[in-house]
Amino acid sequence: MLHDRVLVRMSGDDGERRSSGGIVIPATAQVARRLNWGDVLGVGNNVRNVKVGDRVLFNPEEQHEVEIQGEAYLVMRERDIHAMASERTEHGTGLYL
Repeated sequence: MLHDRVLVRMSGDDGERRSSGGIVIPATAQVARRLNWGDVLGVGNNVRNVKVGDRVLFNPEEQHEVEIQGEAYLVMRERDIHAMASERTEHGTGLYL
């Protein structure tokens, strides 16, 4: 990856969901724009806050999709990441999503 780009594999939880009341919501149902979680597989030289292996929250509709060896990945800028779920505590309070 170059510059501030991040390569992300989307999590496989895009199938059917259940509401809090137990109603099954099919994967094809129209819902409001949702942010998705993904795993970081590669980072560019200028990426400062995200590391390979981190789990990140992003809007998949605003990203570029690329296919590598038959699998779909997303390429995005570091600034397009909304949140990070990490066990690293060297910065801040240690409270992460």
